Amino acid sequence: MSVSQTTFHTALLDPSAAIPDGLLDSAAQPAGRRFSVYRNNVAVSLTEAMHQAFPVITKLLGQKNMDGLSGIFLRKHPPSSPLMMFYGEKFPDFLGGMEQLSHLGYLADVARLELALRRSYHAADSEAAPADALALPPEDIMQAKLGFAPSMHILRSGWPVFSIWRFNTEEDAAKPQPGPEDTLITRPDYDPVPHLLPVGGADWIAAIQTGQTIGGAFEETAAQFPEFDLGATLALLLQGGAITSVTIERLAT
Repeated sequence: MSVSQTTFHTALLDPSAAIPDGLLDSAAQPAGRRFSVYRNNVAVSLTEAMHQAFPVITKLLGQKNMDGLSGIFLRKHPPSSPLMMFYGEKFPDFLGGMEQLSHLGYLADVARLELALRRSYHAADSEAAPADALALPPEDIMQAKLGFAPSMHILRSGWPVFSIWRFNTEEDAAKPQPGPEDTLITRPDYDPVPHLLPVGGADWIAAIQTGQTIGGAFEETAAQFPEFDLGATLALLLQGGAITSVTIERLAT
């Protein structure tokens, strides 16, 4: 009797499932024990992958709790690709839907930050604009449009997600204070780096991504956030190698 792929897959990812009937080893003998070992190895490997992908979540919840969550997540969201860099894509939403963790509302966004760091790491390479790319007259800067690196990501959150991440990864980091934080992720070299964006920075970058000029995006953002610091936001982007092109659109005369 042959074993269907669906039955095999279901049993492989659920340790409580019965070993499929008719499963034989290379010697045509019942493969019960070997299957159990293989199933355990798969679960251990995927659990370890979750620890590596979400180290801050692991630290916040504790290893045993993360092990348990990883097992539940595995059964609900089995791997859809043989490339492990994609495993865990649905973990932030999974955390956000866990009623038992509803008192830790920030967890999902912390997981989104860790996922964004991983996406940045695996993003395509690009050539950053030179450091003096914006050493232009003010009127030219305001008419410029920017291109961004594929490795750049923005995470907007109603929680102090950047501060939570830093508090759990850096020694002597300040304790997080309540309040929303937007995070910019850049990849200046090989490893991605998160930065706390100035108030309004995420809105300004989003406007630039729609094709607006620096000046047009600034006017729109400053109308909503008068304290918006354009210089600080541009400095973060330039220092992080996130700007790949600067195009001047001169007004017709």
